[in-house]
Amino acid sequence: MSESTGPASFGRVEEDGTVFVTTSAGERRVGQVPDVPPAEALEFFVRRFLALETEVSLAEARIGSGALGGDEARKKVDALTTQIGEANAVGDLDGLLARLQALAPTLAAKQEAKRAERAEAHARTKQAKEGMVTEAEKLAAGNDWRDGVNRFRTLLEEWKALPRIDKATDDDLWHRFSSARTTYTRRRKAQFAERNAARSTAQQAKEQIIAESEELAKTEDFGVGAAGFRDLMNRWKAAGSAPRGVDDKLWARFRAIQDEFFGRRNAVLDEQNAEFTENQKAKEALLDQAEASILPVTDAEAGKAAYRDFLAKFNELGKVPRDAIRTLDDRVRKLDQAVRNAEAEQWRRTDPEARQRAQDTVDMFTAQIDKLTAQRDSAEQSGNSKAAKEADASIATYTSWREQAQKALDEFTA
Repeated sequence: MSESTGPASFGRVEEDGTVFVTTSAGERRVGQVPDVPPAEALEFFVRRFLALETEVSLAEARIGSGALGGDEARKKVDALTTQIGEANAVGDLDGLLARLQALAPTLAAKQEAKRAERAEAHARTKQAKEGMVTEAEKLAAGNDWRDGVNRFRTLLEEWKALPRIDKATDDDLWHRFSSARTTYTRRRKAQFAERNAARSTAQQAKEQIIAESEELAKTEDFGVGAAGFRDLMNRWKAAGSAPRGVDDKLWARFRAIQDEFFGRRNAVLDEQNAEFTENQKAKEALLDQAEASILPVTDAEAGKAAYRDFLAKFNELGKVPRDAIRTLDDRVRKLDQAVRNAEAEQWRRTDPEARQRAQDTVDMFTAQIDKLTAQRDSAEQSGNSKAAKEADASIATYTSWREQAQKALDEFTA
C-alpha cells in the first residue's frame, strides 16, 4: 500500500513532533513524538491504527462465524466504536467505523435469533416441567416406595434448576407437582405403617427359629444338623425383615449358633481330612509305582495282570480329600485305557479275518502288476512305446501300493 493511500495519508506531523489525524469531523491532535523524524513519529500512531484494524477484522470474523452472538456481539461493536472514536491513532478511522456500522444487520439478525432461542428455551422448560408433573403423578399412583422417594427428590432438584416460565403456567404446574408429591408421601407413610406390623410378626418368627436352632446345634449327627440348619435358614428368609435395629441383632444370634455348630463339625472333618491326606499320599505313591512298571504296555496280558494287582491295592486304601479325587481318578483311567488299548492292539494283530483281508489286498495288487507287466511286454514287442510307458507308470503305482499293503500284512503275528 502506497503512502498516498495508506493509513499515513490520514495524518500529518508538525515540526515539534505533534501528530494529527484527519477524520470526517476534521483534524485532531493524537499525540507528540519529539526528536524523531516525521515519518517515524507518524509510524508510531499508524501502528496503533493497524492494531485497531486487526480488532475490527477479528470482530467481523467472529460475528460472521457465530463465535460472538447476541448481546456479546453488540457489546463488542459498541466498545470498538467508542475506542475508535477516541483513538490516538493515524489511519482511516471513519472507514473502521463504517465497517462496524455495516455489522448492524448481522447484529439485528443475531438478536432476533436470540429472542427465538429464548422462546424455544421457554418452550423446552415448559415441556420439561410438564414431563416432570406427568412422572410425579404416575409415581403418586404407584407403589415404588424405595426408589420413588429418591426419584421425587431428584425431580425436585431438577425443577429448582430450571428457569421460571410465565407465572400462571408455572404456578399451575408447580401445584400439580406438589400435590402429587404430597399424595405419594401420605400413601408411603401408610404403607410403612403396614410394613412395621409385618416386621413385628417377622421378629416373633425369627425368635422361634433361634430357639429351635439352639437345640439343633447340640446334635452329634452332623448330617441331620446341617440339613436342619438349611431348613431353618429357608424359614428365616421366608419370615421377612424384623425392625431394622432388631433384625441385625437377631441375625447375629442365629449366625453365632450356626457358626458354633459348623465349627464343631469342621473340627471333626479336619481330623478325617488328616486321615484322607495320608490315604492320598499312599495312593499317589502306588500310582507312581504302577505307572513306572506298567507303562508303556508292551505285553497286554502282563499289563492286565499288573493293573488288576494295582487296582486291588488301590481300592483297599481309604477315602481321599475331595479336591484330590478327580486327579487320582484321571491317572487310574489313563492306566486302564493303556491296558485296554494294548489288548485291542493285540487282538488286531492276531485277528485272522483282518490278516486274510490284508493278504487278499497284497494278492490283488500282485495280480494287477502281473497283468500290467504282460501288457507292457506286449506293447514293447509291437513297438507301441506310448502304451509301454503308460503300463510302466501304472506298474510303479501298483508296486508302491503293494509295498504299503505288505507292511500292513507284516504287522500281523503268525
